[in-house]
Amino acid sequence: MTKTEKKSNSTNFTIEIASQHRFDTNKLCKWMTENVAGFSPPIEISQFENGMSNPSFLISGRSDKNFVLRKKPPGKLLPSAHAVDREHAIMDALKHSDVPVPKMYAFCSDKDVIGTEFFVMEHIMGRVFDDVSLPGLSKEERSAIYKSMGITLAKLHSVNFKCVGLESYGRVGGYLSRQVKRWSDQYRASQTEKVDSMEQLMAWLPTAIPSNEQTTIAHGDFRLGNLIIHENKPEVVAVLDWELSTLGDPLSDLAYNCLAYHWPQQAFNAHRVLGENAEGVPTELEYLKLYCNQTGREAINDWTFYLVLSMFRAAAIIQGVYFRGTQGNAPTKKALLRRDLARQLADKAWSMVKHERLNRS
Repeated sequence: MTKTEKKSNSTNFTIEIASQHRFDTNKLCKWMTENVAGFSPPIEISQFENGMSNPSFLISGRSDKNFVLRKKPPGKLLPSAHAVDREHAIMDALKHSDVPVPKMYAFCSDKDVIGTEFFVMEHIMGRVFDDVSLPGLSKEERSAIYKSMGITLAKLHSVNFKCVGLESYGRVGGYLSRQVKRWSDQYRASQTEKVDSMEQLMAWLPTAIPSNEQTTIAHGDFRLGNLIIHENKPEVVAVLDWELSTLGDPLSDLAYNCLAYHWPQQAFNAHRVLGENAEGVPTELEYLKLYCNQTGREAINDWTFYLVLSMFRAAAIIQGVYFRGTQGNAPTKKALLRRDLARQLADKAWSMVKHERLNRS
């Protein structure tokens, strides 16, 4: 049985299950009954509109209690991609920390149940804002939400990963060099034309890696759209989408979180751009000061490097999406806009490097 609910930016906003993501609901119902406390049949399932990388579903049973199921997508996958086991592990490890995460109920590695690995977690009511300008909210609400977001990121980076059992969750040290290599390799694998700024960035980044790299838990995709905001209050109640999480440099998370301040204004995905009418949203400097106050940092060094790396990474990802979307097909208008956005990000990142060099000369 499926159910569809549509409520704007609510965490109840769901759609009919996409055909490629359908599975045997009877098998799932049996597994849920045996493994998830508080669930009893009959089962009702619908799919969340977002979260297509690792498809997510809203599940309810006889009681009023709802659950969220998050699974690997079907088909042939890269070995380290769509790591729902890591998502489950890190959220479960953070359950007693100050970082707001959903409660984990169960993980299933048996692919015979619904075809892929999956886990079941608490369904948290709230709002999800994908538009970084927070249209429709007051300036006071915008300010408070951004403050709560910055405090939440600071809380994550303040967690002692050894004390929560995550000492083997990733390698300590060398994160930035691995990121530079990973995204350079990814870009080369999907490159369709020579982009001078990308070539310059791939030559510069390995030479500019900071020597004082720190290691904390790094979310990997920390942004407004991956947070649940309280239904009635301007505060973060849950951090979602941990599939890229690892042990890494906290400033890489912070820089990625700040990309909204630097996203190309002509970008086709305008929801990523802080508009001129986003009154109440702190400036980047104000946001960085908030983060420093919360983490006890006196200053942030090498900020240009971290921003440039985040923009380079975004350009490589977007180029990859463009490349995969055009395999065997003529480029659509949207695909060409993605290609152009990747170039715009690279051009802007390289201009930041040149500006930094000029200031130092």
